[in-house]
Amino acid sequence: MQTPTSSAAEGNSSATGPALSSTRLAIPWVAGWLVLMVVMAVAGRQATLSLDVFQVMEVRSLLGLVLLYPLVRAAGGLRAMHTARPAMHLVRNVVHYGAQYGWLYALTLIPLAQVVALEFTMPIWTVLLAAAFLGEPLHRWKVAAVALGVTGVVMIVQPTHAGASPGQLIALAAAAGFAVSVTLVKLLTRSEDATRIMFWMLVVQSVLGLWPALAVWRWPSPVVWGWLCVIAFCGTFSHYCMARAMRHAQATVIMPMDFLRVPLTALAGWAVYAERIDLLMVLGTGLILVGNLLNLRRASPGR
Repeated sequence: MQTPTSSAAEGNSSATGPALSSTRLAIPWVAGWLVLMVVMAVAGRQATLSLDVFQVMEVRSLLGLVLLYPLVRAAGGLRAMHTARPAMHLVRNVVHYGAQYGWLYALTLIPLAQVVALEFTMPIWTVLLAAAFLGEPLHRWKVAAVALGVTGVVMIVQPTHAGASPGQLIALAAAAGFAVSVTLVKLLTRSEDATRIMFWMLVVQSVLGLWPALAVWRWPSPVVWGWLCVIAFCGTFSHYCMARAMRHAQATVIMPMDFLRVPLTALAGWAVYAERIDLLMVLGTGLILVGNLLNLRRASPGR
């Protein structure tokens, strides 16, 4: 005879089984995202040792277009890339270009782990921007996330009487720029698919960066060409891995896994560049990540 307890257990198992199975399918794609993003941080640092950031970004965009072409062709070719919102794409990519420049430039000034930790303030900026411009509610969990994020930033930056270092300020500005870019992408996705958004990102940024890149152009050595190819590959297909992960699991499951990028990048910085990791850095990063987890929590009515 089946008891109510065993019946409930079977019901819970049947309800959670598909979710657990989907999460397991998502994990390899999340792992791909994490590995590619950490490798891109190291490749970005290596490439900018020899080349100006403008040149690195231009080559990355042009190679990215080549790598994206199979997806463009599968989507219906260049005709399918027609957009009715060119102005929105332009504004979004001007902002995103500036944020990318700041992120890569910060890699040349401060430790890898600091750049990535400060990058994780992006969801905090996004919360504020979404509340201001998209009308999304600013409930108490989001306010707590912002407060924890700001506290974490102060602990990481450890400002003196002279204030934060230029590299830290640039990394924070890049995170804010990425937040603006994400907010604009949310608006674009109402009418545009992912391939079209990526296509116009690479086209606009290739045009934006052409003159600055030519002004500082130095022919890369074969080794540096290798690093540039790594940047282009990781930058293009990391997003593909994340998109595939999102097909198998909810964002609230996927995004906390992305927080592993902070310790993984710190480990890469220690192993490759002997970068030091101090206690305040660890604690500040922890507060930012806790703030992001609070931001992912769904607020019930009345919160």
